Amino acid sequence: MSEQPGGPTPSPRRGRRPGQNATRQAVLDAARRRFAADGFKGTTIRAVAADAGVDAALVMQYFRSKDELFGAVMSISPEALARIADAFGGPVESVGERAVRAYLAVWEGDQPDADALRAMLRGAITNEQATTQLREFIEARLSEDVRHFGPDSHDAAVRVALAASMLIGITVGRQIVRVAALAGEEHEAIVRRVGPALQAVLAPPPAPSA
Repeated sequence: MSEQPGGPTPSPRRGRRPGQNATRQAVLDAARRRFAADGFKGTTIRAVAADAGVDAALVMQYFRSKDELFGAVMSISPEALARIADAFGGPVESVGERAVRAYLAVWEGDQPDADALRAMLRGAITNEQATTQLREFIEARLSEDVRHFGPDSHDAAVRVALAASMLIGITVGRQIVRVAALAGEEHEAIVRRVGPALQAVLAPPPAPSA
């Protein structure tokens, strides 16, 4: 073994190189933004690599295909899921406004979860994996939320599904199609307008007795 002044030459370190995890995360962050902005079809490995400041070959070392990269991007944090679930857990009398506010905060915020959800929504138009993931995401949320809305599980499921579809439609109009009258509105303005409609769907007043 060769020696240097002060002791033997250290053995090469094994395993991942320092910074490799940070590089992988930079690729994921770049991919989230690309998928959210351009959709699955419009996103390329080269564009993601350029955004992350790495070579395209390195992206392929981490993720063997665009499908695999997309799947990794779709991871939604437990905090975001809890925020949506908590909106349905409070008093039924104000669930409409809470649901709209929580939904907009998660789907249209600046956090990585918002990019992932928008990417999922854009990708669902052209990519089967994205369609499946979006459907499973919605259905998982429905199964959690239905229990808050009455003993008739089928009726409650339909009402929650309608509410979810209304909320997704708002994001399509604001973020994907970018309808001018919607895209520029503040969140609270949307809450004021949509909250009562969502309230009527989720917790309609009891029908008057005959």
